Amino acid sequence: MLLPLVFVSGMASLAAEFGASRLLAPYFGTSLYVWGVLIGLILIYLSAGYMIGGRLADRHPRPELLYQITAWAGLWIGVIPLVSYPILLASQQGFRELSVGLVAGTLLAVVLLFAVPVILLGCVSPFAIRLLLKNVETGGNTAGRVYALSTAGSILGTFLPAFWFIPTYGTRPTLEGFGLALVLISIVGLWPRRKLYASLGVAVILAWVFLPSGIRPPETGTLLYEKESAYNYIQVVQVESTTELVLNEGQAIHSVYDSQDDLTHGYWDYLLIADAFRPAQDAAPDPRSLAILGLAAGTSARQYRIAYGNDVDITGVEIDPDIVAAGHRYFHLGDARAHEVLADARYWLDTQAGRYDVILLDAYRQPYIPFHLTTREFFQQVKDHLNPGGVAVANAGRTATDFRLVDAIASTMAAVYPNVYLIDDSRFTNTLVFGTTEPVTIDDINHNLALVDAPLAKSAAQAVLSGGGKLRVSPYHGQVFTDDLAPVERLIDEIIFSYVTGR
Repeated sequence: MLLPLVFVSGMASLAAEFGASRLLAPYFGTSLYVWGVLIGLILIYLSAGYMIGGRLADRHPRPELLYQITAWAGLWIGVIPLVSYPILLASQQGFRELSVGLVAGTLLAVVLLFAVPVILLGCVSPFAIRLLLKNVETGGNTAGRVYALSTAGSILGTFLPAFWFIPTYGTRPTLEGFGLALVLISIVGLWPRRKLYASLGVAVILAWVFLPSGIRPPETGTLLYEKESAYNYIQVVQVESTTELVLNEGQAIHSVYDSQDDLTHGYWDYLLIADAFRPAQDAAPDPRSLAILGLAAGTSARQYRIAYGNDVDITGVEIDPDIVAAGHRYFHLGDARAHEVLADARYWLDTQAGRYDVILLDAYRQPYIPFHLTTREFFQQVKDHLNPGGVAVANAGRTATDFRLVDAIASTMAAVYPNVYLIDDSRFTNTLVFGTTEPVTIDDINHNLALVDAPLAKSAAQAVLSGGGKLRVSPYHGQVFTDDLAPVERLIDEIIFSYVTGR
């Protein structure tokens, strides 16, 4: 059973790493830094396991000891989701109370939860080599077989969670499933020698079946729907008459639907007046074609359909099919009658996009932004797909006083578009960044806003004309992000740290 044990152990170690990333994602995100910490710590744990396993194997070269090690590792992996949820909820409370110590402590606790099983799994390969080694002449072949099987298991432990288990069953069943496989093979190895340990393992496996599932409750409202997709942790929450789409960390609302009011009273309303950002017109701005990069559950698409009727052709691009499905189920996405495209926004722009009067850029996973959607090259591609006089609009998050992300997005867009304008939304602390394909003045925009007569859009236009949103020329001309250098994740982490610490 030693070689099968090596294979399953390699598989479980990578599954634990994927499970760790998914457990942390709804609370701490999936930024470059989170992945860097996870991968670095996993390598440290494995290195420690190699050392410990080699020494144990030399001192106690008994198969039953190895099977006990892997049984404990499997049991620990299965328990992680159960004990990590309350710890993560405590960390969420830390963010709410702006307690750096609590956040750091709970995050460290979760990371340390994975130390024990991964260190134990690191013991397997050197231990197995010691047990399988018959003579020095075949030592290289023995070590090669062990590491080849371990790596093959790691490959399977990468593909199965990523493409099947997590999207289909969720994080907890995935971790428990791989932990169960490790416990079962350990029981088979232990049974002739240590029936007491094996019986304990069977009892724990049966207990897993009856343990309650951990659920992260929403910060406000009633949870209507929850799902782990291949891309996001999705929640649909009901708050009075409003349905809200919450993703991942839960620090932003990505779509809304109010059964009593078509206006969102948020930044989505200002998106309706994008076509006014062009030279002064003789008639009311009336976009004929619209592309939404980041359709989400369809708030913008539905509002554009209500405002401009059947005259506007709407295409919505969304990478996550489960979000689109939630849009149809909870947000009346079907009312938008949009051409729905499931694809990465930039890939679609490169390969399938046509030309549009307005392109809305709202594909950002708050608080983090895919770096390839923030660069000069990307915004140039957007501009290339706009009709003459067309407008690009990017949604950028911020705090009440920290506009560094807005600065970065606006500065980059200023390297591509003749004029860049800003409108603030105070309710959701977002700023919309408008890039024009032709020279446009504030007077031109105000003139066009006064002509707007479309439903919903007229309310947004009047709000801007009366001083709402603080329409202004962008003052930002700082660093321009490029495909080669776009440190957007570091910037956002600095913003979060400043917000939490009050510095």
